[in-house]
Amino acid sequence: MKKDIRTEKAPKPVGPYSQAIEVGNTLYLSGQIGIDPSTGELLQNFEDQARQVLRNVEEVLKEAGYRKDNIVKVVIYLTDISRFKEFNSLYEDFFRDVNPKPARVTVGVKELPLGAQIEIEVVAVKG
Repeated sequence: MKKDIRTEKAPKPVGPYSQAIEVGNTLYLSGQIGIDPSTGELLQNFEDQARQVLRNVEEVLKEAGYRKDNIVKVVIYLTDISRFKEFNSLYEDFFRDVNPKPARVTVGVKELPLGAQIEIEVVAVKG
């Protein structure tokens, strides 16, 4: 059985999809971009967007009763792959207390929705 996960502490979807879907003990988060949920606006610079994306991921996780250490897979989309090293520093901070770190892939893409510079999707599993 699928359960729709929604929280006002993360941005509303910008299309016809759910923030996350839980099936059994697995949570599938839709891609998050750097929208501030309090304003509905995309933040401007890369670092602010990246930090907001990670906050948005964490808020959706919390709403569903998951934690960062439940994340097993992360997919990161960057419109400028030269930001890979810069993002790694923010990512390392976010997962500082999580061991082992999730599996991960980073993909360079031409464009993202609303002109975002970064998008992240995750899969989390309880138990």
